[in-house]
Amino acid sequence: MSVVSAQSLSLTFETNDGPVHALKDVDLTIEKGEFVSFIGPSGCGKTTFLRVIADLEQPTGGTITVNGVSPEQARLNRAYGYVFQAAGLYPWRTIARNIALPLEIIGMPKRERRERIERVLELVDLKGFGGKFPWQLSGGMQQRASIARALAFDADLLLMDEPFGALDEIVRDHLNEQLLELWARTEKTICFVTHSIPEAVYLSTKIVVMSPRPGRVTDVIDSTLPRERPLDIRESPEFLEIAHRVREGLRAGHSYD
Repeated sequence: MSVVSAQSLSLTFETNDGPVHALKDVDLTIEKGEFVSFIGPSGCGKTTFLRVIADLEQPTGGTITVNGVSPEQARLNRAYGYVFQAAGLYPWRTIARNIALPLEIIGMPKRERRERIERVLELVDLKGFGGKFPWQLSGGMQQRASIARALAFDADLLLMDEPFGALDEIVRDHLNEQLLELWARTEKTICFVTHSIPEAVYLSTKIVVMSPRPGRVTDVIDSTLPRERPLDIRESPEFLEIAHRVREGLRAGHSYD
């Protein structure tokens, strides 16, 4: 069974200035264990598609299922974790208590919460930092804490909305490597929004290229890169070939203008 399945998915926002067509006729299937990146210009519907999966936006046309059920039911089943562009950590809570917050809300017993927190902190290489406050951590470490919070549910699906976009290139490279290691260890299905072609190609098993509004899928590229990916793979002919195809897909999308 597919993790995410969309058929002819459309979403139009009604505004005072008239309708805004955020998504139009999107057909896409995401299988278990895939790492799928969404890339396209600003306003092309990448984040909107993630928000539809998460039941934060309701489509106005077509259908979508998450784990074979509606996004609303998947949300109630706690089927996914969501990592936003900003870490969104409460400054008055320690890192451990930030991670604990959603677990507290769902009423998880204290002992189980503590075990979960220790496990996810180790997963994101933040063991020993649970007692720190967000302001005591670097931007990259804060974002890893945000990922730990999303992993605390132990959901099979991780939705990531440009989580490294505000970080410098050196930190971003390091977190890209760590994210691939995390994906390999946990075997999660990951949906990842990015504006960076190298990031999309480096991370993904599948790259979804989207056009300017209304957001359409102009290309779906299955990566031929091996799962083990050192950073220097980005200089290989195979990597550059996939990056070229992504660039061509982005250019083709602009022909809709």
